[in-house]
Amino acid sequence: MSERPEQAILATDLPGAIKRSQGKVRDIYEYEDGVLLIATDRVSAFDVVLLNGIPEKGKILTQLSLFWFDRLTGLVPNHLISAEVEDFPGAVADYADILSGRTMWVHKADVLPIECVARGYLTGSAWKEYQATGEVCGHVLPPDMVDSQRLPEPIFTPATKAETGHDENIDRETCARIVGRETAEQLEALTLQLYQAAADYVADRGLILCDTKFEFGMIDGTLTLVDEALTPDSSRYWDAEKYVPGRPQESLDKQFVRNYLEGLEWDKTPPGPQLPGEVIAETRRIYRTIYRRITGTDLD
Repeated sequence: MSERPEQAILATDLPGAIKRSQGKVRDIYEYEDGVLLIATDRVSAFDVVLLNGIPEKGKILTQLSLFWFDRLTGLVPNHLISAEVEDFPGAVADYADILSGRTMWVHKADVLPIECVARGYLTGSAWKEYQATGEVCGHVLPPDMVDSQRLPEPIFTPATKAETGHDENIDRETCARIVGRETAEQLEALTLQLYQAAADYVADRGLILCDTKFEFGMIDGTLTLVDEALTPDSSRYWDAEKYVPGRPQESLDKQFVRNYLEGLEWDKTPPGPQLPGEVIAETRRIYRTIYRRITGTDLD
């Protein structure tokens, strides 16, 4: 596509919704018989939404989620009704050019207040916790592990959802107190099952799925996968050929943006700085690359 950086979709304003909410990336509109989940091109770093976005980012997030929903449907139901604009509420028919490719029409769900994280490698906040305690969210790990090392087996490290700021990592006992032990055990088993299925799939494409997070909700009494799935915003992908344990890895996600921001004199509070064109272009290329490597096709 030939979009320029300034053509990124940063916000939407649709008619006829019962309720609207806005996350760091997604605009959410509730209608009587469903919810429109729109992935904008906004980009956040250090919990600050930046002033300009990454063109096509929202489409890539949506199309990857659709890919994974379809691939994982035999393991867990998901909330998708349709991604076709003609199936959306009639009130938004005139907004097809904005919604197409970046929007899902989904069932309403009672979303559980837990971020369900699966980790196959020791990095990020897990690495920091391990260095301090030898554990990660209550999992006792072998001594003398190094940064980015593969874990003996994938682990479930839940987190509470934060309205603002960072999610807070918790152990499994705390998770059970929040959602009930039976539900917590279901979440752990399902999260690890989905992680392993995805990790095995991308391994054949030269990728490592370091970690990922899922969200689940209840729809008609059934535990259901909601929100997004295995995107570079919710997952950490590494290039298997470049993987070297003992140091941080080059992630195929918005880490390029974070690295640029770390070099600025910015206190990581709003408003965020304006991204230069070369940073936008490289980040866009990275997102398109991970899409192609996972799906085997270029973004249409």
